[in-house]
Amino acid sequence: MANHRRIMELVLAGHSYTDIVENIRCSRRDVSAAKKTIASHQITPARLAVMTDADLRALFPDGRARVSGEYEQPEFRRVLQSMKSNQHFTLQQAWSRYVSRSGGGKKYGYSQYCHLFSEYLRTNDLVATMQHVPGRAMQVDWAGDTVDIVDPVTGEITKAFLFVAVLPYSGVVFCRAYLNQKSEAWLDAHAQAFTFFGGVVKMIIPDNPTTSTHQRRRGDRERVINARYQQLAEHYGCAIVPARPRKPRDKAAAENAVNVINKRVIGYLAEDMWTTLAEVNEAIDERVYEINRVLRRANGTTRWELFETEEAAELAPLPTDRFEDVVWKEVKVGRNYHLTCESQHYSVPFQHAGQLLRVRVTSQVITVFDGHDIICEHARLTGRKGQYSTLPEHQPAQHRDVDGLWSRKWFTARAASFGPATTDVIEQILDRHQVEAQGYLDCQNILGTLGRNNRARLEAACQELLNSRGYPTYTMLKRLMAGITTDRQKPREVTPAASTRKRVSTVTFTPTSDVYVRDASHYARDENGGQ
Repeated sequence: MANHRRIMELVLAGHSYTDIVENIRCSRRDVSAAKKTIASHQITPARLAVMTDADLRALFPDGRARVSGEYEQPEFRRVLQSMKSNQHFTLQQAWSRYVSRSGGGKKYGYSQYCHLFSEYLRTNDLVATMQHVPGRAMQVDWAGDTVDIVDPVTGEITKAFLFVAVLPYSGVVFCRAYLNQKSEAWLDAHAQAFTFFGGVVKMIIPDNPTTSTHQRRRGDRERVINARYQQLAEHYGCAIVPARPRKPRDKAAAENAVNVINKRVIGYLAEDMWTTLAEVNEAIDERVYEINRVLRRANGTTRWELFETEEAAELAPLPTDRFEDVVWKEVKVGRNYHLTCESQHYSVPFQHAGQLLRVRVTSQVITVFDGHDIICEHARLTGRKGQYSTLPEHQPAQHRDVDGLWSRKWFTARAASFGPATTDVIEQILDRHQVEAQGYLDCQNILGTLGRNNRARLEAACQELLNSRGYPTYTMLKRLMAGITTDRQKPREVTPAASTRKRVSTVTFTPTSDVYVRDASHYARDENGGQ
């Protein structure tokens, strides 16, 4: 819209059309209209100085206002509320409702509707600038994207969830991967974040997941902080102030940090294959180091430089002991003298098999109690579910030879219980393979199947096979065992093969001139029984 006040001032000052158009960037038509208005209303510089904007609008009516009066005006306030409450609500949907609504006026086209909505947002959807204080707050959240961890044994894929913490003043970011988003991981991530920053902020600003807040009663809008989360806050001497539900701007720094982690961490890690959580966290540390200490922002500083110079000194000191979330459980010990806790298996002395024991679970250690007495402790297992932690002193004597299952030592030790012939056969089977493990299945089939209830017969069959210098296989041994009628039958002794040379007589005869006498060798039977 032309600046009619300025045009009239230049006209009254005696400027030409060309000067006014170049200075005001208006059309010659606007200058002509201003001259006509001055002449018709006898406006002087003094009168123009006291005229208000409303007086000028009356002198220069906007034809577009008259045209817009013919159109039905959209309810942009309701459209904006719908878009904030429903992330899937689009402007196309709002315009369709506007067009289909019955009314007496004309309807705007879609392009004009979008233009008017953007003008409405420019003046009605304003955002305040929040000034952050050094060391005052830490905003936390879970990143939306995940990293895949592949089990090298089973090929099973497990998702790793990334916890993100940021100090809004300096923008320093902390990130750690966990296998779930449960309370235990949530609390451990906070403790590790405080250790990473080297101090404690005055308040924590989380979102409203079930690990941080909950409703007292179903349907009640009041939310209270979880007891375990409150214990962490009391341990570190800080407050927890959750963001308002559906108000992401309350923790805008966390939202921005999550976006940085998605691009600068997950975007890089997703291209590689990871097999353990420790590998993922080691790679995350490298990426976070680059984000905090290498990348420079628009003001030429890094996040860590601003943190060290202005924010680190404002943090409260860390407590002497790190916060440990403790969970107590009662677990029954199985017949294999192992108890199951958090989908992992831990051994106890075999004398406690079948008993109900108390287990204290922390992030690092599993402690087993019988009453008030500590039975044993295990380092807590993480990663793939179903892992075993077995201490040798917990095993009965007859189970200690199970160590080294499916190995040469294990198979030869089992074969020795059958006899020396079985041991020799098993060793021959293992030795004939270029890769020793390729013979494990044959050994297992022979010892576990043929020898299960026929130990003496298997030993006899192995002896027969060795005597005949045969090729040891499962089928050959099974055939030999079928020819042995009883388990009491002993393997025959090894005898040397019969000689194929004729026996030479040692008897000597004195020949005479009258009679020819054949020697004894002439009457001896040959090896085939003939003469």
